[in-house]
Amino acid sequence: MRKSPKFSPEVRERAVRMVLEHRHEHPSQWAAVESIAAKIGCVPQTLHTWVKQHEVDAGQREGVSTAEAQRIKDLEREVRELRKANEILKLASAFFAQAELDRRIKS
Repeated sequence: MRKSPKFSPEVRERAVRMVLEHRHEHPSQWAAVESIAAKIGCVPQTLHTWVKQHEVDAGQREGVSTAEAQRIKDLEREVRELRKANEILKLASAFFAQAELDRRIKS
């Protein structure tokens, strides 16, 4: 079971923006991440992941964008639903085909 995210999208966006705006004040991006993560109450790796995803979404880094990931997730859900519907239709078709055979044999 997934728990709800601890940080709202607004907090995430603000934290990422702070890293990008204050990067020049630190010796490295990681140092900026560590500094800001401590201020917002998350572990540095979490904030670093948000920054990397922001860079992917902005086209600055290779990877799957948030929009693409959501589209893939939606398509996978649709495929699961269609497979279930297909299975139900196959079972119904077999049931009605058998019922038709039984009707013909009895007539």
